Amino acid sequence: MKRIIVISFFFLVVTVVNAVDTCVQCHTKISPGVVNDWKISKHFNEEVDCAACHGEDHITMDDFANTEIPTAETCASCHEDQVEQYKKGKHSLAWAAMKAMPTTHFKPMELIDGGKGCGGCHKIGLKGEDEIKQLKSDGHTFGYASCDACHTRHIFSLEEARQPQACQTCHMGFDHPQWEMYSSSKHGVRYLLKQNGILPEESSAPTCQTCHMQEGNHEVRTAWGFLAVRTNGLAPYPGESDEWWANRVTILQALGVLDPDGNPTGRLDVVAGADVARLSAEAFDVERNKMIQTCSQCHSENFARSELEKGDEIIRRGDELLAEAIRIIADLYKEGLLDKPENYAYDFPDLLAFHDAPTPIEQTLFVMHLKHRMRLFQGAFHNNPDYTLWYGWNEMVMDLTEIKHMATEIREDNEGFFSKLFK
Repeated sequence: MKRIIVISFFFLVVTVVNAVDTCVQCHTKISPGVVNDWKISKHFNEEVDCAACHGEDHITMDDFANTEIPTAETCASCHEDQVEQYKKGKHSLAWAAMKAMPTTHFKPMELIDGGKGCGGCHKIGLKGEDEIKQLKSDGHTFGYASCDACHTRHIFSLEEARQPQACQTCHMGFDHPQWEMYSSSKHGVRYLLKQNGILPEESSAPTCQTCHMQEGNHEVRTAWGFLAVRTNGLAPYPGESDEWWANRVTILQALGVLDPDGNPTGRLDVVAGADVARLSAEAFDVERNKMIQTCSQCHSENFARSELEKGDEIIRRGDELLAEAIRIIADLYKEGLLDKPENYAYDFPDLLAFHDAPTPIEQTLFVMHLKHRMRLFQGAFHNNPDYTLWYGWNEMVMDLTEIKHMATEIREDNEGFFSKLFK
C-alpha cells in the first residue's frame, strides 16, 4: 500500500513539473518577456507556478481559451489581508463608479469595457462573476485581475508598487492630474532626487503611498473623496457656514443626488456605493485624522492642520464660483431659454453628463467642474501652488465669466427674436 502511495505521489510531482516545463518551453518562444518576469519574481522563488493563477486546463496551442484569467480572488488565496483591505477602499469600486456615470453609456465600448479609455484604469475595480462572463462573451477577455494595475504582471513586484510612478498611469491628465501635481511639488521633487541618488536615502520625502496607503493599507481613501463634497447626513459638516452649505446643495443638485427641493434621489445611493464622497462627519474625520498623523511624521501637527484647513477653504471658495455658474444655467432652463436635455431629470445641468452636455455654455460648466475645480482643490492638497492658482482658481474665474457672457447673449438673442416677431 505504501509503495502505491509513493508511486502515485511520484507521478503527481512529475505531472506538475512537466506541466510547468510545458508552459515555460512554449512561452519562452512565444512570449519570453512573461517567462523572464516570472523567473525574477518572488512567485518563482516561492514555487508559485503558472497553474496557481491560470489553472490547468490550457495545455496546447489549441486550448488557450481555457486559460483562467486571475481576479482579485485569485490573489486572495495567498494575500488575504491585502485583498480584504483593497475591497474596503475606493480602488475596488472603480469599475462600479465608471459604470454608474451616465456618460459611460454614450462612449464606444472599446473605451470602456475594452480598456482603451476609462476602462483602462477603472479595470482595477472588482467585477462580479456575471460581469466577467458578459465581458468574455463580448470579446473582452482580459483585465480582471485588479491587483496587477499596481503590481504589474508577471513580476508582481512589491518594490515597483511602492514607487510613486506606479500611480502615474492612472492619476494624471484631464480630471485628476495628481502625478503632475505631486511630481512637480516639493514632496515629489525630493523623492525623485532620492531616486536619482542626489539626496541621501535617509532623507524625508513622501511618496503617493506614504499619504494614501499608510502602513501599506490598501484601502486608499481621502477625507474629501473624489468629488470634494461632504455632508453630515443631509446637513452641513459641523462648523460650516450656511452660505457654503447652500452652495454645496446646489452642487449636489447638479450632481443629481438631491432633487430641486433638496431631497435625496436614487443617484445618492450610487454615489454612496461608489464611495466618491464623505457622507458623514465621522467618515470625514477618520480620514482627516489619518492624514494629520501622516503629515506629522515630518511636520508639526499645527502646521499639518493649518495646511489641510487651507485646502478646505480653497474648496469653499471654488464652490462659490461653481454654484453661481450652475444657477445661471438652471435659470436658463427654467425660463425656457435653453433646452434641457430629455435625459436630465430636473431643471439643473447634469455635472455627470461630462462632455455629452449639448451646448457650449453647458460644456464650459463641465470643464469648470471636472477639470478646473479638480485642479483647484487637488493642487492645494498636493502642495502645488501653480496648479492651485493658474490651472485651478484662475481658470474657474474665467469659466464663470464666459458662462455669464454666454447667458447674456442667449437672453439678448431671445429678446431680439421676440422684438422682431411682434414688430
